[in-house]
Order: sequence, then C-alpha cells, then structure tokens
Amino acid sequence: LDYTPAQIVCSNGAKQSVAQAIMVLTRPGDEVIIPAPYWVSYPEMVHLAGGQPITIPTSASSEYKMTPDQLEASITDRTRLLILCSPSNPTGSVYTASELQALADVLRRHPDVYVLSDEIYEKVIFDAEHISFASFPGFLSRTVTINGFSKAYAMTGWRLGYFAAPTEIAQQAAKVQSQFTSAPNHMTQRAGLAALAMDDSELAPMIAAFRSRRDHVLSELLAIDGVRCPKPEGAFYLFPDVSAFYGKTAPNGMVIRGSEDLCTYLLERHYVALVPGDAFGSPPGVRLSYAASMENLQEALRRIRTGLSGLS
Repeated sequence: LDYTPAQIVCSNGAKQSVAQAIMVLTRPGDEVIIPAPYWVSYPEMVHLAGGQPITIPTSASSEYKMTPDQLEASITDRTRLLILCSPSNPTGSVYTASELQALADVLRRHPDVYVLSDEIYEKVIFDAEHISFASFPGFLSRTVTINGFSKAYAMTGWRLGYFAAPTEIAQQAAKVQSQFTSAPNHMTQRAGLAALAMDDSELAPMIAAFRSRRDHVLSELLAIDGVRCPKPEGAFYLFPDVSAFYGKTAPNGMVIRGSEDLCTYLLERHYVALVPGDAFGSPPGVRLSYAASMENLQEALRRIRTGLSGLS
C-alpha cells in the first residue's frame, strides 16, 4: 500500500488510532457493523461516537468468520462503517484472500460504507497469508488501515500505533488527536523507526515459538471432551467453544450458567484466568492467550482439564 506522509497519523497506540477513525467516520445515529467475537473496545468506541454497533454473530463452525450473505443482510441506509480484524483478537482467525474478496464484492454495491481494517497482528501469522483490505481495487479510498508495534515487535508498553487513510480522513483524525494527546513521545517514535528497520526474518524465532505454543494448547483443548475450537492462523489467542459445560454443577454446588460463571469457577477454584466470551460478544466461548511460557501454559491446561472434569 502506498501512502503519503499526510495520509498517516501516528498515535499513542493502535487503540487510539481505532478510536479516532471511528470518531471521524461515525455520525450520531450511524450504524457500524462489527463481526463477533470482537475486540471488546470496538462497540464501546462506536457508542462514544454516538453510533450504533450492529453485531454479526459467528461461531466455531465457521471459524469465526463473517460470510458475505451475513454482511449483505446487515447493511442498511444508516450503515456507515464495517470493522474488520484479521488476524483476529480474540479468535486468531484469518480471512483468506478469496473470503475478503467476497466481502469486497458486497461492499461495492454499497459505496457509502467505509472499512476500518485493524491489522495489528499482521506479522503474527502462521499457516495463512495476510491481506490488507485496502489492497483490493477501489478500496484504498474507502479503507482506514490500522497497525502498530505492540504485537509484532513486543513493544506493548511503548504505545505507538498508526493509521493510514485518504487525506481528508487523516486530516480530520489529526485534528481530533490534537485535542487529546498531540503526538506519541519522541523516544517511542525512535523505537518504532528501529523496529521498522528490522528484517522480518528477525521475527521468525518469536513466530515459531507462538506456533509451537498454539499447537500444544490447541491439542490439549481438543482432547477435552466437550470443547470445540477452530485452529487459529494468527495472533496469539484461542477462543474455544465451551458451551457444552453450561448447565453443569461444580463440586461446591455452583451452577455454571455461562462463560462468566465458568471463568469465575476456574479462577476461584483452580487459579487459572480466562476471559469470558460475553465480553467479546460471543457467550459460548472463552478467550485464552498463549503469549506465555510453555511451562505456564502446560500448567494452565492441566488446571483447566481438572476443573472441567470436576463438573457434573
């Protein structure tokens, strides 16, 4: 993708970039389509901008990917924006080129709808190819591409993100940012330059470690009767469907009514922390991050297995 400097806005983390893009593009009453499971901040950012989040549910059986028919059915005269995240937080799913092309074909019939493509996990990818949505013909002028340094370059605490967009959108986002934080600090920007100077081959050991952890955790999860989980192709999360355990009872008499109850039970009784799927707009699942040591992951899986086997 080719942009001029005037089309890029650097912010204090990709989160700020996402929020500013939504604020600039969303008017009060506008609808913003968000496939679920979604990153928890997306719908709340839309609310802050006065918009209405429109959630499209997906499931483990569809690898947590939205279909073109679902997208078409969700677009109305009030639709302003579609938010995509590939590779995905919280599922790790990655849209293929043909799947993204099919979504682009739908959007060509609706020229007033913009796309926010959150590509922060672009380089944390395994058995798939990353495709930027703005690379499809006609969509460079309709897409805000979000990226940053926290994931690929392990710069989480440095808070440096950016978005690239048509000039008129970037200019308005810069105005919004000027009222909040002005710009990322000088040291962070220098660190970003150093990261960009790296060869992608230097990231290979990290990606290989993530792949090994993913394979181990996925194998252990799928060995638990009742757990369903598609194979994630990017990021460092798994989002298993654990709804088979809803309605069961813990040894202390606690009834597991949903993902929040299940996560509370595993936390309080087995000392392992997962994030309830409700937070991501997908109650059947829970999010598990494998951005941890293999030793800790093995212990976590042992505790999860023990905890789930204790439900009746």
